[in-house]
Amino acid sequence: MGERVTTPITAIRTIGVPVTDQDRAVAFYVDVLGLDKRVDAPVEQLGGRWIEVAPAGAATTIALVPAGAEAKAGVETGIRLTVADAAALHKELAERGVEVGELLNWPGVPPMFSLRDPDGNGLEIVE
Repeated sequence: MGERVTTPITAIRTIGVPVTDQDRAVAFYVDVLGLDKRVDAPVEQLGGRWIEVAPAGAATTIALVPAGAEAKAGVETGIRLTVADAAALHKELAERGVEVGELLNWPGVPPMFSLRDPDGNGLEIVE
């Protein structure tokens, strides 16, 4: 390892998630997961809209970008969303028909589970 390099980068602003139907994605992320829609603007260059959603008060947003040849839908996003009660949300989402994985309760690790959005993009919920 060499010398540490300093950077002007100060934060993570947005993480893009490719979706095939932006209206369906907004309905899921806002109406099902309860995120706020912060930006929704037409962007001709994207062939759709620039849409950002996020938990209330969060600094980092999720951009629901149009899927295409360069950004295919149905990926493991690596996004971990935080909740106060993972078991309660797991039960609620399963009852609402959301594709959720097993609720994991490993020793020394917060409870967590995976879920998929309507395009099959994977997210994690962590307590």
